[in-house]
Amino acid sequence: MKSLVKFSMLLLVTLTPLSAHAFKLDTDKLKGIVDKTKALKDPTEADEIELGKGISANILGAAPLVNDAELQNYVNRVGRWIAIHSERPALPWHFGVTDDNDVYAFSTPGGYILLSRGFLLHMRDEAELAGVLAHEIMHVVEKHIIKTMKKGAFTGLFGDALSSYAEHKGKESYSKLVNGGTELYTRGLDKEDEFAADRAGVVLAARAGYDPYGLPSVLQTLASINPKDDAVALMFKTHPDSGVRLEKVTSLMDGRLDKLADQPRVPTRFAQIMKAHVARYQPHK
Repeated sequence: MKSLVKFSMLLLVTLTPLSAHAFKLDTDKLKGIVDKTKALKDPTEADEIELGKGISANILGAAPLVNDAELQNYVNRVGRWIAIHSERPALPWHFGVTDDNDVYAFSTPGGYILLSRGFLLHMRDEAELAGVLAHEIMHVVEKHIIKTMKKGAFTGLFGDALSSYAEHKGKESYSKLVNGGTELYTRGLDKEDEFAADRAGVVLAARAGYDPYGLPSVLQTLASINPKDDAVALMFKTHPDSGVRLEKVTSLMDGRLDKLADQPRVPTRFAQIMKAHVARYQPHK
């Protein structure tokens, strides 16, 4: 089974061609995060964006992005469309697909969201993609990652790492910060935060014009996968049981969002994008 460190070291693509400069960590801005984090105060939005950019940029190397501009642009268009219907439309949202056949999706503070190629290949239409992206968007909107960083052991872990890096700007301190982010994404968020993102995600997807049952459809697919399959190891480790999630979210939706179930699922466009991608696909060596 692949290392969980590899699984967690991802997260980011922009709407324009990527460059190292685009994701360069601004240490001056990072200084502003330190005291706020250690004092258990929420960072400002600018600090949150810079923190998310730093974590994302430095964990992406272990799981490279799929070299397919059309696919990346497509996922960005869908993601940005959903995000502008959220409570934080002005964030500089970034979405992307990693060249990995395993199944996962993650988000970092500030609006950086990434899912694997393997996850996309398990989806059947755009409404399912929208449901997954809406779930991750709501983690960012509700600052679930920031709240987790402020709890228990993570308070010292992230506070010390940020402080050390801001003071010394050294390679060791920088690695410490990245390792802190990696630990969070291998552990996962609180189960209640995952359930909350499911509930809010289906509403957000519906608000953006998609069939709200896209996410439940994905959960149903996940629940049908053998939990011993290495491809879903990280997803099952960092998220509550998919069957439980499905039961909770559908029971909440029953009678409330049914009237929106005739909203588009967009299977044809999704199928065309994925078919073209598979034809072009050349895995990273």
